[in-house]
Amino acid sequence: MKKFVIFFIILLTFLIYSNGENIKYYPEKDSIVAKKIEEWRGLKFGLLMHWGPYSQWGIVESWSICAEDEPWCKRKIDNYEEYKRMYENLKYYFNPVRFNPEKWAKAAKDAGMKYVIFTTKHHDGFCMFDTKYTDYKITSKDCPFSVNPKANITKEIFNAFRKEGLWVGAYFSKPDWHCDYYWWRNFATPDRNVNYDIKKYPERWEKFIEYTHNQITELMSNYGKVDILWLDGGWVNAGNKNQDIKLGELVKQIRKLQPGLIVVDRAVPGLYQNYLTPENTIPKDPIKYPWESCIIAGGGWSWVPNAKYKTTEEVIAILAEIVAKGGNLLLNIAPGPDGDWDSDAYNLLQNIGNWMKINSEAIYNTKPYKFYKYENFFFTQKENCLYAIHPAKNKKFSSNIKISSKIINKFRQIYLLGYQQPLIWKKNKKNIIIELPANILKHEPFTYGYVLKFLK
Repeated sequence: MKKFVIFFIILLTFLIYSNGENIKYYPEKDSIVAKKIEEWRGLKFGLLMHWGPYSQWGIVESWSICAEDEPWCKRKIDNYEEYKRMYENLKYYFNPVRFNPEKWAKAAKDAGMKYVIFTTKHHDGFCMFDTKYTDYKITSKDCPFSVNPKANITKEIFNAFRKEGLWVGAYFSKPDWHCDYYWWRNFATPDRNVNYDIKKYPERWEKFIEYTHNQITELMSNYGKVDILWLDGGWVNAGNKNQDIKLGELVKQIRKLQPGLIVVDRAVPGLYQNYLTPENTIPKDPIKYPWESCIIAGGGWSWVPNAKYKTTEEVIAILAEIVAKGGNLLLNIAPGPDGDWDSDAYNLLQNIGNWMKINSEAIYNTKPYKFYKYENFFFTQKENCLYAIHPAKNKKFSSNIKISSKIINKFRQIYLLGYQQPLIWKKNKKNIIIELPANILKHEPFTYGYVLKFLK
């Protein structure tokens, strides 16, 4: 039965994101929230960070304590109970003394990122904020980092990124594998779900609902302006083993604290999935509803040693395709156990930022064009401008290019972003032939990709 459920989820995800027409999306009725969603759609580029005690081992976040026979649940030792004890004891050693959120925020801003989503709590239940409802947290007296002036990591991250002008979002796991009201220690934990019969023990489930509401309310009350609540663990929903956490009641209350709050109840179609979140993939076709692809920059979602990062060219190509299809890119960078990013992550963001300084007008606040792609070009549009983004496949570009006149018509001039003079072009029956300044394209950041601007 378990394998059938997993297969069904994978199939459903494929159907949802391979064809925009199959998506069930419920538009937001609150006018303030709806307006903010539209503003978010214009941001286009954000940062996701998975970080917790698991980073000390360089393993997949949380999943190794889940007793499912899946590759992402593999453990270092065969004894599950011993492994789980060792995992939960990681809090006694977590001391990321190089934690410097201002450095991250500056790098993200310079890269052109406009918002951040941070893991305040993953499925393992460890809280990266100063909650009063559990001692399984970064500020616990048993955690060595608790004496650090920046021990309330979530608050420090939110403040630093907000200061740089980015929106802030709280990733929060609905399941909590450390909470005795979700994984009751009276029973074994056969899979990711609640491990007792909710109908048989309704009072215990009510305590879990209260626990969850209390923690999210803390985040919405004590951490300044929060723009997005990003809920993971989509299997926690009323249709699956009665795992109803009364999200509607919660959202109503927290939007009083955070007017206009965007809520993303991932993979649960309904009123509280304000935007869609395909994971580590790009939909086959454009989607007319609000959406973002969360994509790993290097290694895994959480930090792993010797991670191989995507090249600048790869990320720009991903960004171009996603934006051309009407979405946002949420790029995941994982901090290490010492509290810093890998140097390759900083280098990647610096290169992206250099490219964005020239080409960002083709990214931010754009809309999809009727043809999102032609050969190696991805198209976006804004006001009276059409943009053709050409990501680099290699370090060489042709000095003369052809684009079908069926794709582009009714324009006055063509520009290369970053080059002041209008380009020379001509038109025949089938194509527009454009002459590019070959010498310019040999130098960074043009070698990562270039953008043509068509003035209508």
